[in-house]
Amino acid sequence: MEFLIISGLSGAGKSRVADTLEDLDYYCVDNMPVALLPRFAELCLATRGRYDRVALVVDARERLGFEELFRALHQLRALNCPYRILFVEASCPAIVRRYKETRRPHPLSGECSSLEDAVKRETELLRPVRECADFIIDTTGFRLSRLQKELCRILPGVDDPYTFGIRFTAFGFKYGIPMDADLVFDVRFLPNPFYEEALRPLDGLDERVADYVLRRAPGQELLQRLSDLIEFLLPQYAEEGKRELVVAIGCTGGRHRSVAVANALTEAALRAGHQARLICRDIDKG
Repeated sequence: MEFLIISGLSGAGKSRVADTLEDLDYYCVDNMPVALLPRFAELCLATRGRYDRVALVVDARERLGFEELFRALHQLRALNCPYRILFVEASCPAIVRRYKETRRPHPLSGECSSLEDAVKRETELLRPVRECADFIIDTTGFRLSRLQKELCRILPGVDDPYTFGIRFTAFGFKYGIPMDADLVFDVRFLPNPFYEEALRPLDGLDERVADYVLRRAPGQELLQRLSDLIEFLLPQYAEEGKRELVVAIGCTGGRHRSVAVANALTEAALRAGHQARLICRDIDKG
């Protein structure tokens, strides 16, 4: 078992780091009192491997100063409990901006004349902790996806579990647009198999219906343009930390045209090496 002790500047993103580590299979505890570290370690060790990776967010500005923290770390060594310290920081302007956005008071605001002074004061107070840290992350300008990649890079034995997925949802406008859709496309301009008596009982997964809907130039060009757009958008959404793109394709009833188009786009995405799945929400309605 290994402890990862997370400390750093207020507003730098310690809790966000803990949330990300939780997704990386760490057992995380936020705002753990320093004095409880040894006792908590004993409890974890007693589980005999149940908690292999533990991350604890601690506040190193406690009233007893750093003596309490370093005493707790000494006790962890005595318990043969290996630990590493991750220090999270950000630039003063970045932290000031974050506090202005959240409108929360800085922990040292009552002792300082301004928010900027509070950040600078805390930076000096935490310098001893920073100097003994095993890892230092500066979150200035970080997006969630970059934080995830940085943690996977610096922490030994941690692999990024995230893969970007695409969900194509075929639906009928008469039943409403899917609430979780990121992109919505209306394909009611394509030929409608509903008016062909032989095709009406079938659905868009049938080759005869798909051929009827997509064989002409507008259908082929639509598939190419949508595929190109999705290929362009995937890295943009991934950079923002998104993990699934929901593309909704709609026709009148959600049985023929939307299903044929969504199915063709799903197959194209799979051929391109993406994780993609198809949902035909309204295929059995009506």
